[in-house]
Amino acid sequence: MKRELGIARCGLACCLCSENDHCAGCNSGDCPDKDWCINRSCSIDKQIGHCYECEEGCRKGLLSKIKPYGFSVFAKRYGEEELLDCLERNERNGIIYHRGGINGDYDDFEDAEELIRFIKTGKR
Repeated sequence: MKRELGIARCGLACCLCSENDHCAGCNSGDCPDKDWCINRSCSIDKQIGHCYECEEGCRKGLLSKIKPYGFSVFAKRYGEEELLDCLERNERNGIIYHRGGINGDYDDFEDAEELIRFIKTGKR
């Protein structure tokens, strides 16, 4: 885990992403998705660092997907450091963020509350 990369503006875990060898994250200016990422441009326009800091609670852009939405809700409730602590513990315990592509153990959820419980406990 590259904890220093933290959480993307949308809630994705840059710190665990298999792409982080050639991506420095949303705020680097070198983000490969910076021209189309709705969450990046919206949070910059609102002068906030992350979608979880916003009071609107929208589901646009990547927040329409369960993983970034659930991670954002978790960070809003418990803080980014707690999210990073849980992700780091889960990784040590064998929970995979990306498993052969972009899907992993955090992707098999339909409900954000189930995902949040999984993040907190590491158990289904």
